[in-house]
Amino acid sequence: MPRLPYGEAVELAEAAFRRAGVRADDAGLAASMLAEAEGMGIVTHGLSRVGTYVGRIEAGGIDARAVVPIVSPAPALRRLDGANGLGPVIAERARLAASEAARTCGAGVAVVRRVSHVGALAPLLRRAADDGFAAIVTTNTAPMLAPAGGREARIGNAPIGLAVPDPGGRHLILDMALSTVSRSRIRAAAKAGETIPADWATDEHGRPTTDPSRALTGILRAIGGDKGANLALGLDLMLATLAGAAMLTEIPNAAETPDSPQGLGLMVALIDAERLRPARERAGRLDEARTILSGTARVDEGVPIRLPGDRALARLAEARASGLDLSDECVAMLRRLGG
Repeated sequence: MPRLPYGEAVELAEAAFRRAGVRADDAGLAASMLAEAEGMGIVTHGLSRVGTYVGRIEAGGIDARAVVPIVSPAPALRRLDGANGLGPVIAERARLAASEAARTCGAGVAVVRRVSHVGALAPLLRRAADDGFAAIVTTNTAPMLAPAGGREARIGNAPIGLAVPDPGGRHLILDMALSTVSRSRIRAAAKAGETIPADWATDEHGRPTTDPSRALTGILRAIGGDKGANLALGLDLMLATLAGAAMLTEIPNAAETPDSPQGLGLMVALIDAERLRPARERAGRLDEARTILSGTARVDEGVPIRLPGDRALARLAEARASGLDLSDECVAMLRRLGG
């Protein structure tokens, strides 16, 4: 597996986006967000997405030069129309808009309609936490989950992200979707000829299966069963009603129809943490939490118990210092599109 210097990987990704018609500033921003996800270990939403996004730009599903208006219906609220632009770029603009509102009001919320796939939420959460904000972020997706009692995909696998800022930079960062696992893990099990746990997915008849090949013809299972599916439904409908986003089966599968804009929604809610508790007190509470958790009896003594985000932030620091380990396919794609 080749290792690329972090800066070189960002430059190749940026060049690929610029060649696809993305404005220089937006290309650099999208490249940095994807490289950060890669560095955090979120490889399914990292630099491999450059090729996916460029392909969708060329097909017409993403507008490389989208103009994004921002409206302020109230002092703490911002409303954006993403105009089907590059998701990571629109997401960062929404974060900055919510930040502006939160600096003034103590809290700020930005909602976005007509955004494309935003990628991992963790880079966005880290940036918010670095600026001193607690954050809640969510978006929606094409259908991957069944409603309670159903056996067909009707609900998106909505990711939800949380950030608790640490003045020393050791933020709690939680970025997770609401399925038990991703389809990529099921595909990997099928390729390896392995079985899967029965709570990962159902077959085409809606029954739990341990056969990954059958699972790929069925649907993903939500965490917590019906509770997880209802949480995903609630997030989907919140974005539909508040942001005016597409929902449920209105959202096309980007892999099947790359020329179709998805019209996704996004919400970024920020709280200025310093308005509620001083930095020293907040840092102390996070340190106390780490002490409590680290003293927990472990299933495996070789695996430490951490706060969400500890490992990702450590990985990112290492990647920036030592480079990114990328697959041969990813490096070839970056050099082909951006070299």
